[in-house]
Amino acid sequence: MPVPDSFADRLSIARKKQMPNHVAIIMDGNGRWARQRNLPRVAGHHEGMKTIRKITRFANELGVNVLTLYAFSTENWKRPRVEVDFLMKLPGKFLTAYLPELIEENIRVEMIGHFEALPEHTQHAIEKAMKATEQNDGLVLNFAMNYGSRLELVNVVKQICELAMTQQIDLADVNEALVESCLMTSHLPEPDLLIRTSGEVRLSNFMLWQLAYAELAFTDVYWPDYDEECLLEAIEDFQLRNRRFGSLCEEEDALKKQRMK
Repeated sequence: MPVPDSFADRLSIARKKQMPNHVAIIMDGNGRWARQRNLPRVAGHHEGMKTIRKITRFANELGVNVLTLYAFSTENWKRPRVEVDFLMKLPGKFLTAYLPELIEENIRVEMIGHFEALPEHTQHAIEKAMKATEQNDGLVLNFAMNYGSRLELVNVVKQICELAMTQQIDLADVNEALVESCLMTSHLPEPDLLIRTSGEVRLSNFMLWQLAYAELAFTDVYWPDYDEECLLEAIEDFQLRNRRFGSLCEEEDALKKQRMK
């Protein structure tokens, strides 16, 4: 079989295979990208904003249904005040610049995280984008903003305890489905593919429950340099994997059934 020798050929082949329904990305390396160029860290975040636009458009073109981007964690408040203030302004900058394009591309903006703790101007920008795109039924662009998975799970426990204390549920009712119904992502499919940029190989308190059976892809590329070629490569690798979900692969399962006859 000939090896595809162009991006267009590879893209055509990838589209004929199983596409990840939900891609989650830990966007890492903005600060190091800037430091390599003797620029302030905020310059890396500004450049990373352009990458969000590029990757969102390409994911939508590929037919990915949900793209979740880890934009700001509950731990990121510990960063220098100047950097945090800049990061809190980025949603407004991004959505002001690209909201007409998102609407035209039929992309719906959503957010998971602790919304009320965000500055009012950040809340306003996100609310405006969500309202303007709520009727769109294409790609869901889901920003994880002021999000931390451990805090999310603590709040799930609190919700379940409240249900039990008010006798709305019994102990026997507590199962995986109940937990999932209390998650911030309860209306979304679980991620099929997690990508982390910049060479770091950890989850950093991101969607710990939801990523239980996601395929993981790590790259040394800093987020501002991440492009369509990088995403296509991650998806091509995803399409080569045998997703077992804890069970035997199809061949092993067939052999087992034969032995049982």
